[in-house]
Amino acid sequence: MKSSLTVLFEDPFWVGIFERIDDGKLSVCKVTFGAEPKDYDVWEFILRHYDELVFSPAVEAEARQTADNPKRRLRNARKQMERCGIGTKSQQALQLQREEMKTERRQISREQRDAEAQRRFEMKQLKKKEKRRGH
Repeated sequence: MKSSLTVLFEDPFWVGIFERIDDGKLSVCKVTFGAEPKDYDVWEFILRHYDELVFSPAVEAEARQTADNPKRRLRNARKQMERCGIGTKSQQALQLQREEMKTERRQISREQRDAEAQRRFEMKQLKKKEKRRGH
């Protein structure tokens, strides 16, 4: 399993993108920090809230092999620091998570609407019965 965190500025907030690759499957979670977080703020967030993060459904992704050469590792780290944004696979995973949350929200609101309609109907029926009973 391999995890990475990218902190970037999406106007008007600072956002953290957690990427987790497990068995060639990529899962992503997006967290809004608000103001620019310091390194110790990010570390504290990871320690306290990592287990509470809701990751997107897994998307197929190829796992990259890391080189053992320390100079190459340093070069790759520098390239990652210069590169801004997130990968397209991560964006696809985030979009999939948004769609799932959207359908879940729609289902919950539909159930609440139906329950409210049922409650109103029962109240109307009860009122109708009470009118028929007389005094």
